[in-house]
Amino acid sequence: MDIDAGTPNSQIPGQHKKRRISWPAGIPLCETFSNGSSLPYQPTLEAVDYYMQPSLKELAAREHMDPGYSSRVLDFTVGRFGYGSVKYPGETDVRCLELDKIVKFRRHEVIVYEDENAKPLVGQGLNKPAEVTLTLQTRPSYVDERQRDSIAKKLRQSVEGQGAHFISFNPENWEWKFFVNHFSRFGLSEEDGEDMMIMEDTAVAQDPPELNHDEVSDADEGNQMDPTGIVLSHSLPAHLGLDPMKMQEMRMLMLSDVEEEAEDLKELPTHYNPSFGREYTRSPLQNAQRIGYRSSPPAMRKTPLALLEYKHGSFDSNSPGAILMTQENKAMPLKSLKEGFKLDLSSETPVTRKDSRNIVDAGLVMGRSFRVGWGPNGILVHAGTLIGSNGSQRVLSSVINLEKVAIENVVRDENNKVRAELVDTAINSPLELHKGLFHEIKEVEIGSFSLRHQKLVSNRFMLSDVCRSYVDIIERQLEVPGLSSSACLVLTHQIMIWELIKVLFSERENGGKLESLGADDEEEMVQDEKPPSQEIDPEAFPYIRRAEFSYWLQENVRHRVEEINSLNESNYLESVLLLLSGRQLDEAVELVASQGDVRLACLLSQSGGSIANRSDIAQQLELWRMNGLDFSFIEKDRIRLYELLAGNVHGAFHGIEVDWKRFLGLLMWYHLAPNTPLPIVFRTYQDLLNDNMAPYPVPVYIDENVEEAVDQSAEKRYDLSYYLMMLHGSEDNEVDFLKTMFSAFSSTYDPLDYHMIWHQRAVLEAVGVISSNDLHVLDMGFVSQLLCLGQCHWAIYVVLHMPHCEDSPYLHTNLIREILFQYCDSWSSQISQRQFIENLGIPKAWLHEAMAVYFNYYGDLSKALEHFIKCSNWQKAHSIFVTSVAHTLFLSAKHSEIWRLATSMEDHKSEIENWDLGAGIYISFYLTKSSLQGADDAMSELDSVESKNAASREFLGQLNLSLAVWGARLPMDVRVVYSKMADEICNLLLSDIGEGPTRDVQLSCFDTVFCAPIPEDLRSNHLQDAVSLFTCFLSEVAT
Repeated sequence: MDIDAGTPNSQIPGQHKKRRISWPAGIPLCETFSNGSSLPYQPTLEAVDYYMQPSLKELAAREHMDPGYSSRVLDFTVGRFGYGSVKYPGETDVRCLELDKIVKFRRHEVIVYEDENAKPLVGQGLNKPAEVTLTLQTRPSYVDERQRDSIAKKLRQSVEGQGAHFISFNPENWEWKFFVNHFSRFGLSEEDGEDMMIMEDTAVAQDPPELNHDEVSDADEGNQMDPTGIVLSHSLPAHLGLDPMKMQEMRMLMLSDVEEEAEDLKELPTHYNPSFGREYTRSPLQNAQRIGYRSSPPAMRKTPLALLEYKHGSFDSNSPGAILMTQENKAMPLKSLKEGFKLDLSSETPVTRKDSRNIVDAGLVMGRSFRVGWGPNGILVHAGTLIGSNGSQRVLSSVINLEKVAIENVVRDENNKVRAELVDTAINSPLELHKGLFHEIKEVEIGSFSLRHQKLVSNRFMLSDVCRSYVDIIERQLEVPGLSSSACLVLTHQIMIWELIKVLFSERENGGKLESLGADDEEEMVQDEKPPSQEIDPEAFPYIRRAEFSYWLQENVRHRVEEINSLNESNYLESVLLLLSGRQLDEAVELVASQGDVRLACLLSQSGGSIANRSDIAQQLELWRMNGLDFSFIEKDRIRLYELLAGNVHGAFHGIEVDWKRFLGLLMWYHLAPNTPLPIVFRTYQDLLNDNMAPYPVPVYIDENVEEAVDQSAEKRYDLSYYLMMLHGSEDNEVDFLKTMFSAFSSTYDPLDYHMIWHQRAVLEAVGVISSNDLHVLDMGFVSQLLCLGQCHWAIYVVLHMPHCEDSPYLHTNLIREILFQYCDSWSSQISQRQFIENLGIPKAWLHEAMAVYFNYYGDLSKALEHFIKCSNWQKAHSIFVTSVAHTLFLSAKHSEIWRLATSMEDHKSEIENWDLGAGIYISFYLTKSSLQGADDAMSELDSVESKNAASREFLGQLNLSLAVWGARLPMDVRVVYSKMADEICNLLLSDIGEGPTRDVQLSCFDTVFCAPIPEDLRSNHLQDAVSLFTCFLSEVAT
């Protein structure tokens, strides 16, 4: 831990003098260096200017007298002469400690475990609570009372800002004492390292070097400065490549308040020693840069305040003239701070020569460097100005802007990797777990089809394992990179909900081993070690459940207690009250004991115990009031603690804002009896809530002030955990708040997120906690969420789990068919989803019908025909075949495919309108063509020309009738196909007329051809052949 203590404005001894170091009385110098009869595990301390109490010699002597003494040294102290010391109250294990490497004192600071990698855990080694004493080495000849108070106030602000507790400041010996809980680096972030390196270079001339092993000497401070006292080689201007002398002149010219400061200097006390005018001054809080003085009186820089403490116009003539940034303020408002000093526009600036808004100029004047830095939760700290800005801000060179950057909204998700992982962990994994549990299946007949309705079945003995499985899934989801803080909050809350379900509703099989419940003194459930086979008394189950709930509540509010406690550590009694609100008894007792308040620590150790102890404290408070005790002489927070120990929760926290979970815990831990059953605890809180005497159980996203949360002012929402507590306290399963309980707003700020609350409802129903058939809003909300994510198979799975409703017997059928039709593109393109749907028992005809409609809509009529045939929609399949598919296949010479499709529908031709004039034509064509070619033995009756002519006439008549019936519904390509079929039949028929017995039969064949739907050119050719035949016939008759 680096505790940086500044020095008050004062004089420093001459630059060529060596600092005198006085050794504390009572500590022999030889004991600091001699190890005496050292032991192998004794600590080592070799630096000549460091000491320890007890000394190494005394430690060795006591170790010989009392073996093991080195592991429990009381009030161990290590220090450096002239700098300070660190005292560890209580017992400390100092064995094998290399104190030279662990503890280092420097000017106004102490560092313990400088190497972070070598630092042990808090409470181990020397990283434990300690009392630090630092000696301020800059001491003016005279300081009045007002200045002493100012210095003490600034020291208090400095130490409290670094997370420690201020104890005292003694102006007589300039010793500054404070208490630290552990050693770490406070007040300076890693980003401040560059600035600190520059400032530490400036402080080299001020700090004495580390003393070596052989001599005690001081560094000559004069080798760092010129005769005017100006820092040259180690100053900020030197680092920037500028002339320090010229910078000093520019600094005097640019500061608009130099004349005022010079006038203030004239008002210094008459005893002020001008002989120290060439020296420099340092602030108790900041390392100010050195200022040289010429013949004129010195213009002293005033003590800079922390940036967030600066209030424009609230200071007197002695107020600081600069604003410097200090450590992070956790309550920092997200706004830009407009205050700052102004550079004279008429003066030439050192870097830009003309632009007074240059940040480097501001840094040179301020003795600081300003740059961009990141704070917690996406807070950007910078000293720039917006492009195109105007107004007074343009001439302020020290404006510090604090802006909230929405980092969470700009997370890069290349190739939807984060989204895919979230869908897998948040949607698929919980549903896979749900599907793997035991289900009760019920067959429901829907016309000629049947659906398999499913219902989750479990018992309270298995509930613990089920909840643990869901928790494991959510914990894996928390490991997905790129999650926003609000999403992590919701996921953590879901884990706590599953833990609460397990605590409130699970049962244990007698004879099992009792699980560890954690430390809970109030419950008095610390068990002795028992064999696993020993049975638990059934009467103890309610108390075990109460202890588990108490532990759950402690874990749920722990982060809130730590967060609030980290923001305010000024009053230890207030911190103790806060720790008690989270049932952190060990921490509270330890804190009080460290302050030496043993009596209060004893009382706290019994808090929440027997009613007799509470009555005694309550009677004592009442006696004080009856006897007229002036409570103004007792700290207000101490009275609050007494009220809490007496069971008066409202009196203890009057005027203090407490969230509802901590208030519920306060009722259970300190107000009600330790053996009060949980239903009575919940009903007590509910009664107080109805009387407006308890905080509302708002959902977690409102309780934690999530920015994405919608405005809930119009309607009050309760947290899901509160509903679970009410459910446990109700005497029957019939409650009237299930709809609001299982709304999305009870667990998340997203009104469309039902993915986890659906599982919680299903599990509670499976174990018999609730029973409801009117939660269709929850089911449909989850179905819609799944469909938006493209998880159609899981959406159908959820629909099958919806309870059957007699008023809407076809609800499941309509929903499933609607999902299949609307989201066909999603589930049909993924083989896994399609197979999953088929395994759920969904009729395949529904899937083919949905795909047929989908392909028909997008114009893929071949696939549509296939699926219409598979779903037995013969009429629609026949229509597509005749008007869209058959002619394409015919023109492509795919006759076998035409025959396959047509014959697959032939068995159902009785269900198809105009079958003979549609697909039947193609079957007739292939049969007639085969008979005319003589390739079919079954058609031997067509061996004669007369029979062939009759068959051809019948087919050609069928073609003409089809054209008349279908009319405009047949595209042009179908008419072309009909012409080709007719022409082919005509050619086959005329090829056999030479075998005709008579001319009449031959002429009859031509008459048949003339009736065919063929082009006119072909008809003319056949007419010429007919005329030639008729001419031959006339010639034969004439002869």
